Amino acid sequence: MSRKVAIFWPGDYRAKPNEWALPQSRETTEQLMAALRKLGRTPYQVEGYLTRPDQAITKLGPIDDPMIGVFVHWTYAPHTVDGVVGKENPLLLASNFSGTWPGLVALLNTGASLESVGRQASRVWTDAPDWTADATFMDRLDEWCSTGRIGYDTSELRGAAAVSADGLAVAGRVLDEIRRKRVLALMLGDTSMGMINGYFGPRLLYPIGFTEHKVDQAWLVDRVRSVPDARVDDAFRYVQSKGVIFHWGEADAEDFTADSTREQLRGYLAVLDLVDEFGADCVGWQYQLGLLKLLPPSDFAEGLLNSHARPEGNGHVVITSTEADQGNLVPMELMKRLLEAKGLPGAVMFHDVRWGAEHDGRFLWVLLNSGSCGAYAFNHDVDTLQGVHSFRQPSGYFPVPGGTFAGVSRPGPITWARAWIDRGGGLVMDLGRGESVELPEKVREAWWRGTTRQWPFMAADLGCSKETIMAHYMSNHVAVAYGDIFGEMAALSQSLGFKVRVLSRD
Repeated sequence: MSRKVAIFWPGDYRAKPNEWALPQSRETTEQLMAALRKLGRTPYQVEGYLTRPDQAITKLGPIDDPMIGVFVHWTYAPHTVDGVVGKENPLLLASNFSGTWPGLVALLNTGASLESVGRQASRVWTDAPDWTADATFMDRLDEWCSTGRIGYDTSELRGAAAVSADGLAVAGRVLDEIRRKRVLALMLGDTSMGMINGYFGPRLLYPIGFTEHKVDQAWLVDRVRSVPDARVDDAFRYVQSKGVIFHWGEADAEDFTADSTREQLRGYLAVLDLVDEFGADCVGWQYQLGLLKLLPPSDFAEGLLNSHARPEGNGHVVITSTEADQGNLVPMELMKRLLEAKGLPGAVMFHDVRWGAEHDGRFLWVLLNSGSCGAYAFNHDVDTLQGVHSFRQPSGYFPVPGGTFAGVSRPGPITWARAWIDRGGGLVMDLGRGESVELPEKVREAWWRGTTRQWPFMAADLGCSKETIMAHYMSNHVAVAYGDIFGEMAALSQSLGFKVRVLSRD
């Protein structure tokens, strides 16, 4: 392998996040260059952040040397993928391991996106203050420099085991339901902020019993105008009576007011009307970036749709996947149906795999996402919105004021899932069992404030090691349900044509 190594910076499309991350990018690059030089390599840097696909094509396309992308904040996958797809030079994704600077989130998204288009890449990460002092990191970097690839432990990756007769029966009932009437997903746009691994399209959706109907989310600009004030008034009274705590006008949220929430409710009602108009079963909501300066953020609306207690509701959730992510939308809808078939609440939470740390001898992931976590996570009560807090989405990212749908997830056993596209173009369903863990308040607040305090929080043992998630997991997103529907989900996924991959330490 060439001794020269190109280092590049995938970036956010938005200028401000790149500006905030610049010190971390510089420091990380210095650490990486020092590590490469220690291994006898000659690193050089591609100038500037890659903030658009054309920049990736122009700057990375001509490079034949081995390449390393540096991930220290959120970046869009095309800002790497579009410049390296179709090439075979060794590619490494290198990340910090920080909740405040979510480079690992971008690494997971980009790794999955590369997999979906058949481009081989390796991953490496560290939280060491001095990267050259991290023996595991250095060994892996050396292996990549020598061979162009890194091998990882695969002992926690396995196929699905036999499913109980009861589990097969439940899965069979849901399968029959889908075969009688396929699932219709209303897609308000497709792909968000470079998450190309989350778009499946009709060729992959049709065989598994799903259909998408795309409605440009720009329709919402017009549709919200047609929602009468009386409906908004009723919805506003409803969410207040059901226990939501609104953090209007607090520090750094002075422009977040009751009127902000009312406009978010207007958006919720407009989407509810679209769901009714098209007879949709579930929703994928693009969210960012197109309407960012035109409408308030969709978080509060998405949280309500994913809640049993909601304005103009029927006691059931409308599964809603933020960022138009079909890789979460599909398992969320399947999990909802399995839960309901077992007589359980059909609540499924959408989360980012954001960060993690050791607590009481085991590794816990901090799961949090700005949208699509319903109220059941915070209260285990289908009749209320108790435990829901709405904070202003940070103004640096969201210029129009609007609130989140946040809270502390209750402890309990969980089943988690994620659908993804392998390099052969087939669909895989990742499955695992785990536990939502209650942390001491001091620990929880430290972890939460080290990430994004305005977003919903879950501390979770995903039932496998940190190494397995970082090396093998194919998304920055995960779908989480309380209770054990693991066997049912495995049986249903296999019956629909998924390859099932179980991530488990047992």
